[in-house]
Amino acid sequence: MWALLVLIGAAAVSAHLQDLAFDGQKVFRVIPQSDEQVEIINSLASIMQVDFWQPDSVTLVRPKMQVDFRVEADKSFEVEKLLEESGVEYRVLIDNLQAALDAQFDSKVRTATHSYEKYNDWETIAAWTADITAQNPDLVSRSVIGKTYEGRPMYLLKMGKSGPNKKAIFMDCGFHAREWISPAFCQWFVKEAVETYGKDTVMTRLLNSLDFYVLPVVNIDGYVYTWTKNRMWRKTRSKNAGSLCFGTDPNRNFNAAWCTLGASKNPCDPTYCGSAPESEKETKALADFIRDHLSTIKAYVSIHSYSQLLLFPYSYNYKLPSNYKELNSIAHTATKELASLYNTKYTYGPGATAIYPAAGGSDDWAFDQGIKYSFTFELRDTGRYGFVLPESQIKPTCEETFLAVKYIANYVLEHLY
Repeated sequence: MWALLVLIGAAAVSAHLQDLAFDGQKVFRVIPQSDEQVEIINSLASIMQVDFWQPDSVTLVRPKMQVDFRVEADKSFEVEKLLEESGVEYRVLIDNLQAALDAQFDSKVRTATHSYEKYNDWETIAAWTADITAQNPDLVSRSVIGKTYEGRPMYLLKMGKSGPNKKAIFMDCGFHAREWISPAFCQWFVKEAVETYGKDTVMTRLLNSLDFYVLPVVNIDGYVYTWTKNRMWRKTRSKNAGSLCFGTDPNRNFNAAWCTLGASKNPCDPTYCGSAPESEKETKALADFIRDHLSTIKAYVSIHSYSQLLLFPYSYNYKLPSNYKELNSIAHTATKELASLYNTKYTYGPGATAIYPAAGGSDDWAFDQGIKYSFTFELRDTGRYGFVLPESQIKPTCEETFLAVKYIANYVLEHLY
């Protein structure tokens, strides 16, 4: 068996250096039943290019855990043979990743301009932030909270009716570059908020009483890279000293038990924590803004994909937050609100137990700064499409998630004092 693993790995590195197309690449799902089967997955990952979709890293794989991973086209047969010989049950979630990527653009809305029902590249999103501000001057303003490693401005939208001493909710999208449904939701949320102001009683009251800070894309450089070079890129695009590998996982880069559980010190790993907390310009800009507005920001919401989860602290260890019962109750009702539209089922709970331990995350960091309402959404789906969710699912995904976020915001408003 080990000889087969070595043969699989021999050409893997050179294959990875070729132009990144995804023809024939497969996404597998396995659920290892024992430590021995976990070791098979570990061995496989150690000698060939395996892109883990769920969990984020092979180091997080445990018995009975659902594991989704992508392999190169010319390695898929050997992987299937290895899994069969090892007695590891598996299924192929995506038989040809390139075909799935091509099919992702299945929206009937095909225009050269911004659309809320299709995926927009960064240039289109940046232009949209200016347009939505200009069209709604009484509700929306735009600022720049920093620049990315490659020098792109990080646009932040502030939504709300002008008023004194208003509290705020901070929401961000696009931490991990390949999670395209995430920025799509931030855009949808802004649209829905301004369009329903004066019509929807709850949304009107929220915008009159609260401000919403919305950062449509955190990891802009990585997002651009997914559109131009490698659709499956995850990290930032910063250069790592002493390494040929680029990028840091921005959601392992916050000063919340930094670089302990579920994070890597290897710059080539997808969960690389960076050279220091807030080493990435993107995470530092976000953290600086929140620190500067701690007196007003009362809730933090971060949007990711995939798995259909609503998470709250802690992820960096297994301890429960001081207000666990309250957060659990909010998550319970928010997921019920979400399911009321399309019956989409979400699991909820502390990150470490509901999904896996991961240190250095933005939600844990925000909570430890004193923002006691801190949540992370993992949007659709549960693996059928994974990171290549079709555009036809943008609208229903955003509609149902909007209900959950609106519930959380209304709860925060009602419990401010």
